[in-house]
Amino acid sequence: MKTKFREITGKAQEVLLRFPMVLLMGLLSSVGAICMLDSKNKKELLFTHTKFTICCCLGISLMFALKILSQRIGKRLLLEVLGTVFLVGFYFVLPGKERDFTEVYGFIVAITFLLSHLLVSFAAFLEKNRELNFWQYNKNLFVNIFLTAVFTGVLTGGVELAILAVDKLFDFNFHDKLYLDTFYILAIFGSSFIFLLFNENGLNYLEKDGTYPVILKFFTQFVLIPLLFIYAIILYFYSFKIIINWELPRGWVSYLVLAYSIVGILALLLVYPLKEEKAKSWVKVFSKLFYYTIIPLLVLLFTAIFTRILEYGYTEPRYFVLLLALWLLSVVAYFILNKKASIKFIPVSLFIFGLFSLIFPYLNAFSVAKRSQKNELIKLLDENKLLVNNKIDFQKRVSDTIVIEISDKFQFLAKRKQKDFLLNLVSGKTRNLLAREFEQPYSWAFITLRDAFTNVDKTQEASTLERLVLESETRVTHIQGYQYLINFNNYTQESRDINGDTFEIDNQTEVNNNGMIRVILNSAQSVDFGPAMNKLFENNTSKTGTVTMKEISMENDLGKYHIKIVFQNMSRSKAPDNKMNIYYDNAVLLIKEK
Repeated sequence: MKTKFREITGKAQEVLLRFPMVLLMGLLSSVGAICMLDSKNKKELLFTHTKFTICCCLGISLMFALKILSQRIGKRLLLEVLGTVFLVGFYFVLPGKERDFTEVYGFIVAITFLLSHLLVSFAAFLEKNRELNFWQYNKNLFVNIFLTAVFTGVLTGGVELAILAVDKLFDFNFHDKLYLDTFYILAIFGSSFIFLLFNENGLNYLEKDGTYPVILKFFTQFVLIPLLFIYAIILYFYSFKIIINWELPRGWVSYLVLAYSIVGILALLLVYPLKEEKAKSWVKVFSKLFYYTIIPLLVLLFTAIFTRILEYGYTEPRYFVLLLALWLLSVVAYFILNKKASIKFIPVSLFIFGLFSLIFPYLNAFSVAKRSQKNELIKLLDENKLLVNNKIDFQKRVSDTIVIEISDKFQFLAKRKQKDFLLNLVSGKTRNLLAREFEQPYSWAFITLRDAFTNVDKTQEASTLERLVLESETRVTHIQGYQYLINFNNYTQESRDINGDTFEIDNQTEVNNNGMIRVILNSAQSVDFGPAMNKLFENNTSKTGTVTMKEISMENDLGKYHIKIVFQNMSRSKAPDNKMNIYYDNAVLLIKEK
């Protein structure tokens, strides 16, 4: 027992000494996740902790890649310093406030994570040769990741059950937070530690020759390749259907072709060492034929992609789909034309394409999408003769489908900080309203723009679009008889402590993400103002446009308090999918003890 304990502690010590930066990133990620949990009611602090956690999680794979690279070329300290500088810089690339974190930053984070993992796969193998070592290294990483997932799952589940057993059997009454804290520590830091234990001394262990895993051979031969065969037949039959009916392919076929191609490439990588064995002729046949089977599907893929792009222009998702298609084309051309093709080309080329999409001037995903949607907007306005002296004429007759399309493009560009471009297209009162919208945490520019058109023809497809605005005559909030006041808006979830009690204004959770308000007292009692808010609108459903009311308010009892909410204005929109959304800018919660 003593010998085993020394062996375990010795291995743990070796991991600590060999991969200190990877473990530090794992520990900081766990701490960041716990801090996110603690600051869930403080949105600005929560966002700061979220950014910190994202960067530290990115650091786990990045520092591992740099460590493996340093085992090949040395310069460990320099590489770790450069990695740290990159992570600090990446933290400041992300916006300072949650309201500025648009889907653009989501793409940046996702692609950067992909690049860091690709770097792990090839960083130590940039020199020529070492082909089999490269395969063995990535195969061992793949197996270790699977084992890590199993071990971490069992360990986390076991520890959580042990805590639960102690809690229930001995009446300790642990706080629920203990379970989540334990999960974050074991799932992030624990999994990092277990993964490094499996990797032993790193590069030398991972790239050494080993026997081909029987389970991998079975999975590839009898599961993966037959599935690919079935998938290919389906796609080819669909291609014949398109030719016979002479119709354009559906947009989602792009994802099916990409899925087939990427899974097929993965299958080729998995059976790579077997293709030279004479007994494994099926592998050799599959390796030769696969890339040729993709060629007709590439025609289908590019047709589907350009059908969407030519009709609607580029957006970031369409850009990335096109980029993946171009990468796939390069892989097919490389392996068909090059008799001495290297499998290292696959991750290295994907890394280059991904890096290009993020940082290449003028042609990166975000520049292309903004430029394309600007051109599409101007084209749409010109086609419908809505531009007069380079300004939108909101008096001209136009269909509501065109209005929706214009406002959607406004919203797309508003999220990408194209304020000046958009304001230059409007004038007068609409310009002033839009300028104020852009200053709000979340811009509802598309609603403001829809309301600006005064001569709209309703069509059958878009006749369900409705909007009703309630405006208060009272510009001064009377607080007589109330002791406390909390200001809030549609964009934040407020939490305030009053006399030892915590009031939480919930309008951001999944249940309330359509603008409804729920006031919660001490996480135990609550009042749902959703029905009262809907009733205000239902009382005015026979009216359209803007309805002026003496006061827009609602009140109710909550525990030992009486509360009242007062609005300056409210609007409710019914979208084509029949979903109802309520919007308001500033509101006041008044509180008094009963």
